[in-house]
Amino acid sequence: MKFTPLFAALAFAVSAPVFAAAPLAGTNAPGFHRIMLGDFEVTALSDGTIDLPFDKLLHEPAAVTTKALARNFQNTPTESSVNAFLINTGSKLILVDTGAGSLFGPTLGKLVANLKASGYRPEQVDEIYLTHLHPDHVGGLAASSQTVFTNAVVRADKHDTDFWLSQANMDKAPVDSKGFFQGAMASLNPYAQRVQPFSGDTELAAGVRATSSYGHTPGHTIYTVESKGKKLVLIGDLIHAGAVQFPHPEVTIGFDSDAKNAAAARAKVFQAAAREGALVGASHISFPGLGHLRTAGKGYDWVPVSYTQLR
Repeated sequence: MKFTPLFAALAFAVSAPVFAAAPLAGTNAPGFHRIMLGDFEVTALSDGTIDLPFDKLLHEPAAVTTKALARNFQNTPTESSVNAFLINTGSKLILVDTGAGSLFGPTLGKLVANLKASGYRPEQVDEIYLTHLHPDHVGGLAASSQTVFTNAVVRADKHDTDFWLSQANMDKAPVDSKGFFQGAMASLNPYAQRVQPFSGDTELAAGVRATSSYGHTPGHTIYTVESKGKKLVLIGDLIHAGAVQFPHPEVTIGFDSDAKNAAAARAKVFQAAAREGALVGASHISFPGLGHLRTAGKGYDWVPVSYTQLR
């Protein structure tokens, strides 16, 4: 019998095994994004995401929030990033914020895994700078009451440590706020001998400076990183809902301890960042949370960083 190419193809089709469709992988790439800032290496680290009901949290009519989110193809509740930033100055490895650890459920707590995926180990971190002591920024410090960053010193503004680590303050706090105190205490207590508060504007390391931005919490702090004329401003929780608060920075959120001062701090920092063209790193803007601010009317446009190869 003569085998034609068509016959051969049909024969193979009949005899070849049939495979079901591959299952969904269900995972994304490791959550780190690396840039160079002058001589410094900066790695944005994802702790994961969490759904937040911005229509209930922001101090504006819910319908206005929902409309603004829809314009940005976002729903309510809104999936929101939790980001931290690792700075290698060449002489120190500095981590700014630590994510939520186990304090906010299974969608967060991924920072250590992503730090390892980025090529570093927790024990290599020399210093940890906290923007503030809310649980989604300090929870990654400890696991099972043990230090995660075994060689790190922890720095935070004294206004925040005095407030959130006070048993007296927790005792008189509303029931739904006590968890904030408990999370801060559980996270920082294992570092008791290595917590070094500072007061106000302070240079903490060569090229890294803390600047007071009180309002979101009593001691909320931003960190400015500079190397070879390049500047990165790590703004912590000065903003939560980019779709709303970039065009309308006057809108505050229920998490703010002092909404008036939080809005004033945001206005001051945003104006300076836009004027200077500084790179900005934000804790809750879509990962990696790095970009620039550009003035647009009475508000701002957010211009995310482009992906580039390190050179």
